[in-house]
Amino acid sequence: MHVRPVFLAGLWALFLATVPASSFATEPPQRGIENEPEATDQSGGRPENLASEADEPVRSASDRRAGAARPDIVLIVADDLGWGDLSCYGAEDIRSPNLDRLAEQGQRWTHFYANCCVCSPTRASILTGCYPDRVGVPGVIRTHAENSWGKLTPGVPTLPGLLSDAGYQTAAVGKWHLGLEAGDHPLDRGFDFFQGFLGDMMDDYFNHLRHGNNYMRYNRRQINPAGHATSLFAQWACNAVNRMAAEDRPYFLYLAFNAPHTPIQPPAQALQAVQQRLPGLTAKRARLVALIEDLDAAVGRVLSAISATRRDTIVVFVSDNGGDLNAGANNGPLRHGKGSKYEGGLRVPAIFHWPGHIAGGQTCTAVGVTMDLLPTLCSIAGADCPDSIDGMPLNRWLADAQAASPPREIYFVRREGGMAYCGLTIEALRHGDWKLVHNLPTQQFELFDLAADPLEQHDRAAAAPQRLRELKSLLMRHIQAGGRVPWQP
Repeated sequence: MHVRPVFLAGLWALFLATVPASSFATEPPQRGIENEPEATDQSGGRPENLASEADEPVRSASDRRAGAARPDIVLIVADDLGWGDLSCYGAEDIRSPNLDRLAEQGQRWTHFYANCCVCSPTRASILTGCYPDRVGVPGVIRTHAENSWGKLTPGVPTLPGLLSDAGYQTAAVGKWHLGLEAGDHPLDRGFDFFQGFLGDMMDDYFNHLRHGNNYMRYNRRQINPAGHATSLFAQWACNAVNRMAAEDRPYFLYLAFNAPHTPIQPPAQALQAVQQRLPGLTAKRARLVALIEDLDAAVGRVLSAISATRRDTIVVFVSDNGGDLNAGANNGPLRHGKGSKYEGGLRVPAIFHWPGHIAGGQTCTAVGVTMDLLPTLCSIAGADCPDSIDGMPLNRWLADAQAASPPREIYFVRREGGMAYCGLTIEALRHGDWKLVHNLPTQQFELFDLAADPLEQHDRAAAAPQRLRELKSLLMRHIQAGGRVPWQP
Protein backbone atom coordinates (compact mmCIF):
# COMPACT_ATOMS: atom_id res chain seq x y z
CA MET A 1 0.00 0.00 0.00
CA HIS A 2 1.29 3.44 -0.86
CA VAL A 3 1.43 5.65 2.23
CA ARG A 4 1.52 9.43 1.97
CA PRO A 5 1.15 12.37 4.39
CA VAL A 6 -2.15 14.07 5.02
CA PHE A 7 -2.28 17.37 3.13
CA LEU A 8 -5.80 18.77 3.21
CA ALA A 9 -9.01 18.20 5.14
CA GLY A 10 -7.76 15.96 7.91
CA LEU A 11 -4.77 18.11 8.78
CA TRP A 12 -6.71 21.34 8.53
CA ALA A 13 -9.09 20.04 11.19
CA LEU A 14 -6.12 19.87 13.56
CA PHE A 15 -6.10 23.67 13.81
CA LEU A 16 -8.82 23.31 16.42
CA ALA A 17 -8.21 19.77 17.63
CA THR A 18 -6.51 18.67 20.78
CA VAL A 19 -3.46 16.42 20.79
CA PRO A 20 -4.22 12.69 20.77
CA ALA A 21 -3.20 10.73 23.82
CA SER A 22 -0.07 8.60 23.78
CA SER A 23 1.94 6.70 26.34
CA PHE A 24 5.43 5.30 26.47
CA ALA A 25 7.93 3.93 28.96
CA THR A 26 10.90 5.69 30.49
CA GLU A 27 14.54 4.98 29.79
CA PRO A 28 17.14 6.30 32.26
CA PRO A 29 18.90 9.40 30.92
CA GLN A 30 22.44 9.20 29.58
CA ARG A 31 24.88 10.89 31.91
CA GLY A 32 28.36 12.26 31.91
CA ILE A 33 30.11 15.59 31.37
CA GLU A 34 32.90 14.50 29.05
CA ASN A 35 34.38 17.25 26.93
CA GLU A 36 33.95 15.26 23.71
CA PRO A 37 31.44 12.43 24.28
CA GLU A 38 31.24 9.51 21.94
CA ALA A 39 28.19 9.07 19.71
CA THR A 40 25.28 7.32 21.37
CA ASP A 41 22.83 4.78 20.00
CA GLN A 42 19.85 5.87 17.91
CA SER A 43 17.05 4.15 19.79
CA GLY A 44 16.08 7.17 21.86
CA GLY A 45 15.10 7.57 25.46
CA ARG A 46 11.52 8.03 26.54
CA PRO A 47 10.79 10.83 29.00
CA GLU A 48 8.92 10.29 32.20
CA ASN A 49 5.50 11.83 32.62
CA LEU A 50 6.71 15.40 32.86
CA ALA A 51 3.44 17.25 33.23
CA SER A 52 0.48 17.90 35.44
CA GLU A 53 -2.46 20.21 35.05
CA ALA A 54 -1.63 23.85 35.62
CA ASP A 55 -2.26 24.74 39.24
CA GLU A 56 -1.39 28.41 38.87
CA PRO A 57 -1.11 30.97 36.06
CA VAL A 58 2.15 31.61 34.26
CA ARG A 59 3.92 34.09 36.48
CA SER A 60 5.22 37.49 35.44
CA ALA A 61 8.67 39.03 35.78
CA SER A 62 7.52 41.06 38.78
CA ASP A 63 6.39 37.86 40.50
CA ARG A 64 9.79 36.32 39.89
CA ARG A 65 11.62 39.34 41.28
CA ALA A 66 9.44 39.14 44.36
CA GLY A 67 11.12 35.87 45.27
CA ALA A 68 9.32 33.08 43.42
CA ALA A 69 11.60 30.29 42.28
CA ARG A 70 12.83 30.64 38.72
CA PRO A 71 12.59 27.68 36.36
CA ASP A 72 15.27 26.17 34.19
CA ILE A 73 14.63 26.98 30.52
CA VAL A 74 15.25 24.61 27.61
CA LEU A 75 14.62 25.95 24.11
CA ILE A 76 14.82 23.31 21.36
CA VAL A 77 14.94 24.43 17.72
CA ALA A 78 14.52 22.02 14.81
CA ASP A 79 15.86 22.85 11.35
CA ASP A 80 13.38 22.85 8.42
CA LEU A 81 10.72 20.81 10.23
CA GLY A 82 7.43 21.16 8.35
CA TRP A 83 4.16 22.15 10.01
CA GLY A 84 2.66 18.74 9.24
CA ASP A 85 5.72 16.58 9.93
CA LEU A 86 4.92 15.42 13.48
CA SER A 87 2.18 12.97 14.34
CA CYS A 88 0.75 15.47 16.83
CA TYR A 89 0.37 17.85 13.85
CA GLY A 90 -1.35 15.25 11.71
CA ALA A 91 1.40 13.28 9.96
CA GLU A 92 0.19 9.73 9.31
CA ASP A 93 3.54 8.26 8.32
CA ILE A 94 5.68 9.62 11.19
CA ARG A 95 5.97 8.32 14.73
CA SER A 96 7.07 11.11 17.06
CA PRO A 97 6.07 9.85 20.54
CA ASN A 98 8.39 12.14 22.52
CA LEU A 99 7.22 15.37 20.94
CA ASP A 100 3.65 14.06 20.93
CA ARG A 101 3.90 13.51 24.67
CA LEU A 102 5.38 16.98 25.14
CA ALA A 103 2.39 18.44 23.27
CA GLU A 104 -0.12 16.22 25.08
CA GLN A 105 1.22 17.34 28.44
CA GLY A 106 1.65 20.95 27.38
CA GLN A 107 0.33 23.41 24.84
CA ARG A 108 0.44 23.01 21.05
CA TRP A 109 0.23 26.14 18.89
CA THR A 110 -1.34 25.92 15.43
CA HIS A 111 -0.70 29.50 14.23
CA PHE A 112 2.90 30.02 15.28
CA TYR A 113 5.24 31.68 12.77
CA ALA A 114 8.96 31.70 12.18
CA ASN A 115 10.19 35.25 11.61
CA CYS A 116 11.58 34.17 8.26
CA CYS A 117 11.23 31.33 5.77
CA VAL A 118 14.96 30.55 6.06
CA CYS A 119 17.46 29.86 8.81
CA SER A 120 19.70 32.69 10.06
CA PRO A 121 17.02 35.41 10.25
CA THR A 122 14.74 33.27 12.41
CA ARG A 123 17.61 32.39 14.75
CA ALA A 124 18.41 36.10 15.06
CA SER A 125 14.77 36.79 15.99
CA ILE A 126 14.79 34.04 18.64
CA LEU A 127 17.92 35.33 20.32
CA THR A 128 17.17 39.10 20.09
CA GLY A 129 13.37 39.36 20.20
CA CYS A 130 13.58 41.64 17.15
CA TYR A 131 12.72 41.54 13.49
CA PRO A 132 15.79 40.00 11.84
CA ASP A 133 16.36 42.90 9.44
CA ARG A 134 16.39 45.29 12.41
CA VAL A 135 19.38 43.42 13.89
CA GLY A 136 21.35 43.02 10.68
CA VAL A 137 20.22 39.57 9.53
CA PRO A 138 17.79 39.95 6.61
CA GLY A 139 19.10 36.78 4.97
CA VAL A 140 21.18 33.64 5.37
CA ILE A 141 24.73 34.03 6.73
CA ARG A 142 27.09 31.78 4.75
CA THR A 143 30.75 30.82 4.54
CA HIS A 144 31.48 32.78 1.36
CA ALA A 145 31.07 36.55 1.57
CA GLU A 146 29.71 36.88 -1.98
CA ASN A 147 26.65 34.85 -0.97
CA SER A 148 26.20 35.89 2.67
CA TRP A 149 23.32 38.19 3.56
CA GLY A 150 23.63 39.16 7.20
CA LYS A 151 25.78 40.29 10.11
CA LEU A 152 24.20 40.21 13.56
CA THR A 153 24.48 43.72 14.98
CA PRO A 154 27.41 43.99 17.40
CA GLY A 155 26.33 44.61 20.98
CA VAL A 156 22.64 43.84 20.42
CA PRO A 157 21.08 42.43 23.62
CA THR A 158 20.50 38.67 23.42
CA LEU A 159 18.38 36.17 25.30
CA PRO A 160 21.39 34.40 26.91
CA GLY A 161 22.92 37.72 27.90
CA LEU A 162 19.70 38.94 29.52
CA LEU A 163 19.21 35.66 31.37
CA SER A 164 22.85 35.65 32.46
CA ASP A 165 22.36 39.13 33.93
CA ALA A 166 19.42 37.67 35.86
CA GLY A 167 21.64 34.96 37.37
CA TYR A 168 21.14 32.12 34.88
CA GLN A 169 23.77 29.70 33.64
CA THR A 170 23.65 29.64 29.83
CA ALA A 171 24.70 27.02 27.29
CA ALA A 172 24.27 26.62 23.53
CA VAL A 173 24.45 23.19 21.93
CA GLY A 174 24.15 22.36 18.23
CA LYS A 175 23.81 24.58 15.20
CA TRP A 176 24.73 28.27 15.51
CA HIS A 177 24.45 29.84 12.02
CA LEU A 178 24.78 33.44 13.19
CA GLY A 179 28.25 34.21 11.99
CA LEU A 180 31.79 32.92 11.59
CA GLU A 181 33.71 36.17 12.08
CA ALA A 182 35.40 37.51 15.21
CA GLY A 183 32.75 38.63 17.68
CA ASP A 184 30.08 36.33 16.23
CA HIS A 185 30.87 33.25 18.34
CA PRO A 186 28.16 32.16 20.82
CA LEU A 187 30.53 33.01 23.70
CA ASP A 188 30.63 36.57 22.33
CA ARG A 189 26.83 36.70 22.16
CA GLY A 190 25.96 35.97 25.78
CA PHE A 191 26.48 32.23 26.25
CA ASP A 192 28.75 30.82 28.95
CA PHE A 193 29.31 27.56 27.08
CA PHE A 194 29.08 26.28 23.51
CA GLN A 195 29.42 22.84 22.00
CA GLY A 196 28.28 22.47 18.44
CA PHE A 197 28.54 23.60 14.82
CA LEU A 198 29.18 27.23 13.87
CA GLY A 199 28.20 27.05 10.19
CA ASP A 200 25.02 27.11 8.15
CA MET A 201 24.63 23.43 7.25
CA MET A 202 26.67 20.26 7.22
CA ASP A 203 27.49 18.62 3.92
CA ASP A 204 27.49 15.31 5.79
CA TYR A 205 25.87 14.35 9.11
CA PHE A 206 28.75 12.00 9.89
CA ASN A 207 31.91 13.97 9.01
CA HIS A 208 30.26 17.33 9.91
CA LEU A 209 32.18 19.33 7.28
CA ARG A 210 30.96 22.34 5.30
CA HIS A 211 32.84 23.26 2.11
CA GLY A 212 35.67 21.16 3.53
CA ASN A 213 35.76 23.25 6.72
CA ASN A 214 35.42 21.86 10.23
CA TYR A 215 33.11 24.18 12.18
CA MET A 216 32.60 21.87 15.17
CA ARG A 217 33.67 23.53 18.41
CA TYR A 218 33.94 22.89 22.14
CA ASN A 219 33.75 26.51 23.28
CA ARG A 220 36.40 28.01 20.94
CA ARG A 221 38.43 24.84 20.43
CA GLN A 222 38.00 22.92 17.20
CA ILE A 223 36.93 19.32 17.75
CA ASN A 224 36.41 16.34 15.46
CA PRO A 225 33.90 14.03 17.16
CA ALA A 226 32.71 10.76 15.68
CA GLY A 227 29.04 10.05 15.18
CA HIS A 228 25.78 11.26 13.65
CA ALA A 229 25.20 14.96 14.33
CA THR A 230 21.74 14.46 15.85
CA SER A 231 23.04 11.91 18.34
CA LEU A 232 26.05 14.06 19.22
CA PHE A 233 23.93 17.14 19.87
CA ALA A 234 21.53 15.16 22.05
CA GLN A 235 24.38 13.70 24.12
CA TRP A 236 26.04 17.08 24.52
CA ALA A 237 22.72 18.57 25.60
CA CYS A 238 22.27 15.82 28.21
CA ASN A 239 25.78 16.53 29.49
CA ALA A 240 25.00 20.24 29.74
CA VAL A 241 21.75 19.57 31.61
CA ASN A 242 23.47 17.31 34.13
CA ARG A 243 26.35 19.70 34.64
CA MET A 244 24.21 22.83 35.09
CA ALA A 245 21.59 21.06 37.22
CA ALA A 246 24.33 20.31 39.76
CA GLU A 247 24.51 24.05 40.49
CA ASP A 248 22.14 26.04 42.70
CA ARG A 249 21.39 28.55 39.95
CA PRO A 250 18.77 28.09 37.21
CA TYR A 251 19.99 27.44 33.69
CA PHE A 252 19.10 28.22 30.08
CA LEU A 253 19.89 25.61 27.43
CA TYR A 254 19.55 26.56 23.76
CA LEU A 255 19.55 23.29 21.81
CA ALA A 256 19.51 23.75 18.03
CA PHE A 257 19.47 20.55 16.00
CA ASN A 258 20.43 20.61 12.32
CA ALA A 259 17.82 17.91 11.59
CA PRO A 260 15.86 17.52 9.42
CA HIS A 261 17.82 19.94 7.17
CA THR A 262 19.43 18.53 4.03
CA PRO A 263 21.37 16.39 3.34
CA ILE A 264 18.72 13.88 4.39
CA GLN A 265 20.98 11.32 6.10
CA PRO A 266 19.16 9.30 8.75
CA PRO A 267 21.07 6.65 10.68
CA ALA A 268 20.80 3.26 8.96
CA GLN A 269 18.86 1.75 11.88
CA ALA A 270 16.22 4.51 11.74
CA LEU A 271 15.82 4.20 7.97
CA GLN A 272 15.52 0.43 8.13
CA ALA A 273 12.77 0.70 10.74
CA VAL A 274 10.76 3.09 8.56
CA GLN A 275 11.19 0.99 5.42
CA GLN A 276 10.03 -2.14 7.24
CA ARG A 277 7.00 -0.38 8.73
CA LEU A 278 6.02 1.52 5.56
CA PRO A 279 7.23 -0.42 2.51
CA GLY A 280 5.07 1.66 0.17
CA LEU A 281 6.71 4.96 1.10
CA THR A 282 8.86 6.61 -1.57
CA ALA A 283 12.60 6.43 -0.97
CA LYS A 284 12.82 10.21 -0.58
CA ARG A 285 9.99 10.41 1.92
CA ALA A 286 11.28 7.38 3.84
CA ARG A 287 14.65 9.05 4.38
CA LEU A 288 13.04 12.23 5.71
CA VAL A 289 10.61 10.32 7.94
CA ALA A 290 13.54 8.38 9.39
CA LEU A 291 15.55 11.56 10.01
CA ILE A 292 12.58 13.16 11.81
CA GLU A 293 11.92 10.04 13.89
CA ASP A 294 15.61 10.00 14.85
CA LEU A 295 15.27 13.67 15.86
CA ASP A 296 12.28 12.79 18.02
CA ALA A 297 14.27 10.00 19.69
CA ALA A 298 17.10 12.46 20.38
CA VAL A 299 14.64 14.93 21.94
CA GLY A 300 13.38 12.04 24.08
CA ARG A 301 16.86 11.44 25.49
CA VAL A 302 17.18 15.10 26.40
CA LEU A 303 13.73 15.12 28.03
CA SER A 304 14.73 12.08 30.08
CA ALA A 305 17.83 13.89 31.32
CA ILE A 306 15.70 16.91 32.25
CA SER A 307 13.14 14.74 34.03
CA ALA A 308 15.83 12.98 36.05
CA THR A 309 16.98 16.28 37.57
CA ARG A 310 13.49 16.79 39.08
CA ARG A 311 13.87 20.54 38.70
CA ASP A 312 11.24 23.06 37.65
CA THR A 313 11.78 23.32 33.89
CA ILE A 314 9.98 24.95 30.98
CA VAL A 315 10.66 23.31 27.61
CA VAL A 316 9.85 25.07 24.34
CA PHE A 317 10.08 23.34 20.96
CA VAL A 318 9.89 25.15 17.63
CA SER A 319 11.15 24.95 14.04
CA ASP A 320 13.12 27.72 12.31
CA ASN A 321 10.98 27.71 9.14
CA GLY A 322 8.69 25.51 7.10
CA GLY A 323 9.66 22.16 5.64
CA ASP A 324 11.72 21.80 2.46
CA LEU A 325 9.40 20.45 -0.24
CA ASN A 326 12.36 19.38 -2.37
CA ALA A 327 13.39 17.06 0.47
CA GLY A 328 9.91 15.54 0.73
CA ALA A 329 8.59 17.64 3.64
CA ASN A 330 4.94 17.83 4.64
CA ASN A 331 3.61 21.28 5.54
CA GLY A 332 0.08 19.98 5.86
CA PRO A 333 -2.49 21.87 3.81
CA LEU A 334 -0.41 25.05 3.86
CA ARG A 335 0.83 26.58 0.62
CA HIS A 336 4.47 26.06 -0.40
CA GLY A 337 7.35 25.51 2.02
CA LYS A 338 10.81 26.62 3.08
CA GLY A 339 12.03 29.72 1.26
CA SER A 340 8.50 30.92 0.52
CA LYS A 341 6.50 33.72 2.12
CA TYR A 342 3.30 31.72 1.84
CA GLU A 343 2.07 30.00 4.99
CA GLY A 344 3.93 26.75 4.35
CA GLY A 345 7.25 28.56 4.53
CA LEU A 346 6.45 30.50 7.70
CA ARG A 347 4.05 28.50 9.89
CA VAL A 348 5.86 26.04 12.14
CA PRO A 349 5.18 23.56 14.95
CA ALA A 350 5.48 25.12 18.40
CA ILE A 351 5.05 23.38 21.76
CA PHE A 352 5.25 24.85 25.28
CA HIS A 353 5.59 22.50 28.25
CA TRP A 354 5.84 23.61 31.89
CA PRO A 355 4.39 21.25 34.51
CA GLY A 356 2.32 22.99 37.14
CA HIS A 357 2.08 26.20 35.13
CA ILE A 358 0.84 25.32 31.62
CA ALA A 359 -2.17 23.00 31.55
CA GLY A 360 -1.76 19.87 29.46
CA GLY A 361 -3.73 18.90 26.38
CA GLN A 362 -4.27 22.45 25.16
CA THR A 363 -4.32 23.70 21.58
CA CYS A 364 -3.75 27.43 21.14
CA THR A 365 -4.91 29.17 17.96
CA ALA A 366 -3.50 32.60 18.86
CA VAL A 367 -0.88 34.07 16.53
CA GLY A 368 2.68 33.86 17.85
CA VAL A 369 6.08 34.37 16.23
CA THR A 370 9.64 33.40 17.12
CA MET A 371 10.63 36.92 18.22
CA ASP A 372 8.02 36.52 20.99
CA LEU A 373 10.12 33.86 22.70
CA LEU A 374 12.63 36.31 24.18
CA PRO A 375 10.10 38.51 26.02
CA THR A 376 8.11 35.44 27.07
CA LEU A 377 11.08 33.64 28.59
CA CYS A 378 12.53 36.80 30.12
CA SER A 379 9.19 37.46 31.82
CA ILE A 380 9.07 33.92 33.19
CA ALA A 381 12.68 34.18 34.40
CA GLY A 382 12.33 37.63 35.94
CA ALA A 383 14.94 39.05 33.56
CA ASP A 384 14.90 42.61 32.29
CA CYS A 385 13.71 42.96 28.70
CA PRO A 386 14.85 45.82 26.42
CA ASP A 387 12.19 48.30 25.34
CA SER A 388 13.59 48.19 21.81
CA ILE A 389 12.45 44.65 20.97
CA ASP A 390 9.62 43.87 18.56
CA GLY A 391 8.27 40.67 20.11
CA MET A 392 5.51 40.45 22.71
CA PRO A 393 5.19 38.09 25.70
CA LEU A 394 2.88 35.13 25.19
CA ASN A 395 2.20 34.57 28.91
CA ARG A 396 -1.50 35.38 28.55
CA TRP A 397 -2.03 32.39 26.24
CA LEU A 398 0.30 30.07 28.12
CA ALA A 399 -1.96 30.63 31.13
CA ASP A 400 -5.16 30.35 29.08
CA ALA A 401 -4.98 28.96 25.55
CA GLN A 402 -8.44 30.37 24.81
CA ALA A 403 -7.65 33.95 25.90
CA ALA A 404 -8.73 36.68 23.51
CA SER A 405 -6.22 37.26 20.73
CA PRO A 406 -6.07 40.84 19.39
CA PRO A 407 -5.09 41.35 15.73
CA ARG A 408 -1.35 41.47 15.15
CA GLU A 409 0.89 43.19 12.62
CA ILE A 410 3.87 40.95 11.72
CA TYR A 411 6.45 41.55 8.99
CA PHE A 412 8.56 38.97 7.17
CA VAL A 413 11.62 39.87 5.06
CA ARG A 414 14.19 37.70 3.27
CA ARG A 415 17.21 38.96 1.34
CA GLU A 416 18.87 36.41 -0.94
CA GLY A 417 21.41 35.97 -3.71
CA GLY A 418 21.47 33.82 -6.83
CA MET A 419 19.92 34.57 -10.20
CA ALA A 420 16.34 34.49 -8.86
CA TYR A 421 16.96 37.18 -6.21
CA CYS A 422 20.19 39.00 -7.15
CA GLY A 423 20.53 40.36 -3.61
CA LEU A 424 16.96 41.67 -3.51
CA THR A 425 14.28 40.91 -0.93
CA ILE A 426 10.94 39.18 -0.73
CA GLU A 427 8.41 40.15 1.90
CA ALA A 428 5.12 39.41 3.61
CA LEU A 429 2.97 41.24 6.12
CA ARG A 430 0.26 39.68 8.26
CA HIS A 431 -2.12 42.42 9.40
CA GLY A 432 -4.94 40.90 11.39
CA ASP A 433 -6.47 38.30 9.05
CA TRP A 434 -5.09 40.00 5.94
CA LYS A 435 -1.78 38.97 4.46
CA LEU A 436 0.32 40.77 1.86
CA VAL A 437 2.74 38.51 -0.04
CA HIS A 438 5.62 39.41 -2.38
CA ASN A 439 7.13 35.99 -2.95
CA LEU A 440 9.73 36.76 -5.64
CA PRO A 441 11.45 40.03 -6.60
CA THR A 442 9.88 39.75 -10.08
CA GLN A 443 6.42 38.82 -8.79
CA GLN A 444 3.44 41.09 -8.22
CA PHE A 445 2.13 41.65 -4.69
CA GLU A 446 -0.72 39.36 -3.67
CA LEU A 447 -3.34 39.90 -0.98
CA PHE A 448 -5.09 37.15 0.96
CA ASP A 449 -7.86 37.07 3.55
CA LEU A 450 -6.64 34.27 5.80
CA ALA A 451 -9.94 34.09 7.70
CA ALA A 452 -11.82 33.18 4.52
CA ASP A 453 -8.92 31.69 2.57
CA PRO A 454 -6.40 30.09 4.96
CA LEU A 455 -4.75 28.14 2.14
CA GLU A 456 -3.99 31.34 0.15
CA GLN A 457 -5.74 30.25 -3.01
CA HIS A 458 -7.55 33.48 -3.94
CA ASP A 459 -5.64 36.70 -4.53
CA ARG A 460 -7.75 39.68 -3.42
CA ALA A 461 -5.38 42.41 -4.64
CA ALA A 462 -7.67 43.52 -7.47
CA ALA A 463 -10.84 43.22 -5.37
CA ALA A 464 -9.51 45.15 -2.35
CA PRO A 465 -7.25 47.91 -3.73
CA GLN A 466 -7.56 50.14 -0.67
CA ARG A 467 -6.48 47.33 1.66
CA LEU A 468 -3.62 46.55 -0.71
CA ARG A 469 -2.38 50.16 -0.62
CA GLU A 470 -2.67 50.27 3.17
CA LEU A 471 -0.57 47.16 3.70
CA LYS A 472 2.01 48.15 1.09
CA SER A 473 2.42 51.51 2.87
CA LEU A 474 2.97 49.74 6.20
CA LEU A 475 5.49 47.39 4.60
CA MET A 476 7.45 50.30 3.13
CA ARG A 477 7.86 51.85 6.58
CA HIS A 478 9.16 48.58 7.97
CA ILE A 479 11.64 48.23 5.11
CA GLN A 480 12.91 51.73 5.84
CA ALA A 481 13.47 50.78 9.49
CA GLY A 482 15.41 47.69 8.48
CA GLY A 483 17.39 49.67 5.93
CA ARG A 484 18.91 51.79 8.67
CA VAL A 485 20.73 48.72 10.08
CA PRO A 486 23.98 47.52 8.44
CA TRP A 487 23.88 43.88 7.41
CA GLN A 488 27.32 43.37 5.85
CA PRO A 489 30.55 42.78 7.84
